[in-house]
This record gives sequence, structure tokens and C-alpha cells, in this order.
Amino acid sequence: MTTLEKLPVTVITGFLGAGKTTLISHLLRNPGGRRLAVVVNEFGEVGVDGEILRGCALPDCPEENIVELANGCICCTVADDFIPTIEALMKLEPRPDHILIETSGLALPKPLLKAFDWPAIRSQITVDGVIALADAEAVAVGRFAPDVAAVDRQRAADDSLDHETPLSEVFEDQIACADLVLLTKPDLAGAAGLARARAVIATQTPRVLPVVEVAEGVMDTRVILGLGAAAENDLAARPSHHDGHHDHEHDDFESVVIDLPEVSDPSALAVRIERLAHEHRILRVKGYAAVTGKPMRLLVQAVGARVRHQFDRPWRPDEVRSGRLVVIAEHDDVDIAAIRAILLPDAAPAK
Repeated sequence: MTTLEKLPVTVITGFLGAGKTTLISHLLRNPGGRRLAVVVNEFGEVGVDGEILRGCALPDCPEENIVELANGCICCTVADDFIPTIEALMKLEPRPDHILIETSGLALPKPLLKAFDWPAIRSQITVDGVIALADAEAVAVGRFAPDVAAVDRQRAADDSLDHETPLSEVFEDQIACADLVLLTKPDLAGAAGLARARAVIATQTPRVLPVVEVAEGVMDTRVILGLGAAAENDLAARPSHHDGHHDHEHDDFESVVIDLPEVSDPSALAVRIERLAHEHRILRVKGYAAVTGKPMRLLVQAVGARVRHQFDRPWRPDEVRSGRLVVIAEHDDVDIAAIRAILLPDAAPAK
């Protein structure tokens, strides 16, 4: 079987809140004539992205084509989760034309690419391309600054920056592994911010890469799918901070799942989430909520103090009208009691 006959897989990676789920939702609604399947890898005990995507299910991508792996990073659980999942998707009738893999925001893509060399699947699938999403505003303001000397000067002047965050390495590895970089939320960055973001990304890429702006995940399917990169055969051109490591850990991060009763005011919930970012340095909040008197589910997405919420679909008759949020922070910043007190101000303290 030649590479062209293999089932193509697109790996969609990117930092927390960069817009991966939004992009995949758009691809599901605009598949370009392809029958798609999706593998979603959550970081945390419970999946939210998979539930969001199942709300986008269409005849060419029914719910059974959307698989969620919530037991850890798939680059760390290849034999137990990833390989069996890919094998199961290849046995579907009708068989998918293309598989999308949404990695967790903390995943390193290169170890995942190595998994495609496993004997059980290497003759049957190929990595069509690695798509890295980067939040243009976040990159532009220097959260992943390439000037180490400037970062050191800033760290020396600010006690809150006295340790190296692992997020920079995650970002650099994702960019270095990519075949295409998508700059998301360009409206928030502005022209000057986009120029700065492009300059930062250029310093992180070992080779010349196309960088394309995308708003609200709307992108021509022909730009994303059909790259033919065969990335599993091109690992040497995709350097990583973790080359030579047999594994990697995500112990620097921790996730907390908060079950929410019905809320009466979405704006008040957004304010509480903003407070989490300011007081507890929360990186990411995502999930959904039930709003009193509203038939639609409220989708909630937050990156730091930037909170967005919108109604995404009606509640189904068999669903319990309650919400669930996943809160992700660096390990040292997780105070579960404090998080619960802010998000659930009227609840009794957890025992």
C-alpha cells in the first residue's frame, strides 16, 4: 500500500484556548466532501470538547465517528488508548475518508507522530499534516518571547516571574512540529499585534512555514486537509525540547472539575471566572452551564481573564440541566477550595 492510499490523519495542536475545538467544529460542518472522524484528547477527568463536537455531528460524521480519550495525554498512552481507537475507526462502515486528532493543549505533538510507526497501523495510515493554532494576541504580548535576555531581565525585576514556565516549551514544540500555523483571534491582536506574533513564530520554526490568520475557526477545508506531508517520515525536521526523552510528564499542570447548578446570570458567571484568573492565575476554563429559563445550553470558554460564552444547542429531553467546568492551572496555583468558593458562592464548603 502506498502513502497516497493510506488513510490520512490531521493532528491539530495548539496552546490552551487557541481555538482547536472551534476549528474542528467548522471542519465538521464543511468537510469538503470527506467523511470525517475525530479523536478528542482531553486533559482532565472529564471531557468537554468531545461533548461540544458531538453537538456538531452530521450525517457524514455521526456521533460514533467522534471518540473522546480522557484518560491522559495520548502521546503517553499510545498502546492503551490511541492505537485501539485508530483501529476501531478504520473498521467503521462506511470507513472515514480522513481522521482529525485534537490534542490536549498540553500535548507534545512529536511523540504522537512517533506512534504512527507502530506495526499495527503504520502501513494503513499517514499523518497528512500537523496544524498548530496560536492565539495571536497571547503571542503578540510576549508570553512566548524568543529574547531570552529580555525574559531574564523581566524575571529579575518581577518576583512573580522567578521561575521558568513550561508553557513556553510546549508552545515551541508545537510550532516546531507544524506544517501549517493558524493565527487565531486576529481581531483581538490588531495589525501590529499580528505582525509581532508572526515575528515570534518565525523564530520558533526550524523551516519556513505558512502562517495564516483565522477568525472563529472559519477556514477553507482545502487549506487544512490534503497537505500530504507524511509527517511520520519527517521527524528529523521537527525538533523538540524533549528529543531523546522516552517520555514526558504533565505534572506541572492540574485540572479541577466543577459541577454547576443552574445559573441565573451568565454575565455574573463570567465575572467569577475572570476573578479566578486574577486571583489564582488560572490558565483555562472550559465547559457549559444551564441558565434558568433558557432552553439552550450555555457554552463557556476562557483563556486567562478573557471569557466568552454563547448558547450552542438545545438541552436534550434526556439530559440533566446542570453545568460542568474544567479549570486548568499550573500545579502550584491550584487551590480547589478557593476555586469552588469563587465559582459556587452559595454552595456549602466541600467536606
